[in-house]
Amino acid sequence: MNNLQNRFHKMIKSTDVMSYVQNDMTIMFGGFGGVGTAPTVIEEILKSDVNGLTLICNDAGFPTIGVGKLVCEQRIKKLIASHIGSNPVAGKQMNDGILEVEFSPQGTLVERIRAAGVGIGGVLIDVGIETDVICVGKQMITLSGKTFLVETPLEADVSIVYAKKADEFGNLLYDKSARNTNPLVAMAGKVTIAEVEEIVPLGELNPDSIVTPGVFVNYIVQSKGVNWKWVWE
Repeated sequence: MNNLQNRFHKMIKSTDVMSYVQNDMTIMFGGFGGVGTAPTVIEEILKSDVNGLTLICNDAGFPTIGVGKLVCEQRIKKLIASHIGSNPVAGKQMNDGILEVEFSPQGTLVERIRAAGVGIGGVLIDVGIETDVICVGKQMITLSGKTFLVETPLEADVSIVYAKKADEFGNLLYDKSARNTNPLVAMAGKVTIAEVEEIVPLGELNPDSIVTPGVFVNYIVQSKGVNWKWVWE
């Protein structure tokens, strides 16, 4: 860390994150049930009074793990996710009309995020065509005799990812399954903040190992580590 120069002005303090997260924004988190979700950034949001957020994430986390903490404190007004079954609080809020939930099958959700990241206008999906909870209100088209749903891109005001390593420019490496949705989420934010376990000087990362190029990353935050106990421990 002593050799870091912050020459690209991307390294910020965790407390500076809230300069970019405001009421009623759309935020997107990488992660799967908490694995690969940025714990330090979540704590900074919880310390603030920011609310009314639209959250795009794979799931609703667990009540005390990952984005589940934001859901339980009612900081989220709308959740776009593939499932909420791991967080009973999210289910209750949905049934009570507190939380609006838009369900998107997991593969479709990821493709919609990818579409925003690569700048295309949407994707054609044949999953959920006969399911009202998925297809209601969506355009359908017929192509080569087959019917598809038109699924629109998912873009966030701020995307928040979690990585194993970053260099000063924001090139990212991930750790095993914690990689999950993070590389695509990193591409789909107007501003992308990466919480990382270790920040190294430019040139220390093997270029062939880099997963997310730093061109997609606006800011880098040093992680303070996972601050919860996993449900399977």
